[in-house]
Amino acid sequence: MQKTMLLTGASRGIGHATVKLFYQHGWRVLTVSRAPLDESCPWPGGKDNHIQADLADPAAYAELAADVRQRLGGAGLSAIVNNAAVSPKGDSGKRLGIADSSYEDWLSVFNVNLFSAAITSRLLLPELRASSGTIVNITSIAGSRVHRFAGPAYACSKAALAALTREQASEFGPLGVRVNAIAPGEIDTSILSPGTEDIVANQIPLHRLGDPMEVARAVLFLCTPEASYINGAELHVNGGQHV
Repeated sequence: MQKTMLLTGASRGIGHATVKLFYQHGWRVLTVSRAPLDESCPWPGGKDNHIQADLADPAAYAELAADVRQRLGGAGLSAIVNNAAVSPKGDSGKRLGIADSSYEDWLSVFNVNLFSAAITSRLLLPELRASSGTIVNITSIAGSRVHRFAGPAYACSKAALAALTREQASEFGPLGVRVNAIAPGEIDTSILSPGTEDIVANQIPLHRLGDPMEVARAVLFLCTPEASYINGAELHVNGGQHV
């Protein structure tokens, strides 16, 4: 039976790579993003399996879960990958510090980066249990240290997502649902900030950026039987930047 995965934040970078890799391995992938399907990154069935939803709006969570449940047609859900994330910037891409971040900035970031992952897992838990499914939360190196470009709202949301991973693993593990996280470092995507080359040269032992597909392969591994005894872990995919 074909496995189905729900992936949020599918419009670019790591999301695109993950969808392509899972599709190549025979999975059906339901994608979620605020925008319509990006025609520059097509895959077979992509348009039919895309759900447009704004995760900054809590009212969207129940509607999203209902849409997924209808598309499953009574079948289980084998995986949820919570990849959606926002990181607000100031003028000219300036890092927004605490003094520059409004309550609305914090709320929008936490709705997308944390609350959507928590509530979606609750709403779709019956479908995950039916397939002995797994959840992979995409955290960040910024969740464990001050980052040159990622602001405090983003960093705090990712630290909280790591904590959510532990809580989900503890609570859902007895139900047959494994939950893990992947913390990428500097990945070669369209949203890299100017100055990233300094981080590559001085903070990453491998002295290069990561490729989105390297993150995608780690996600796939955690969703396979080969990772059947891994639960509550946070895997660092950053070339050694965290050491």
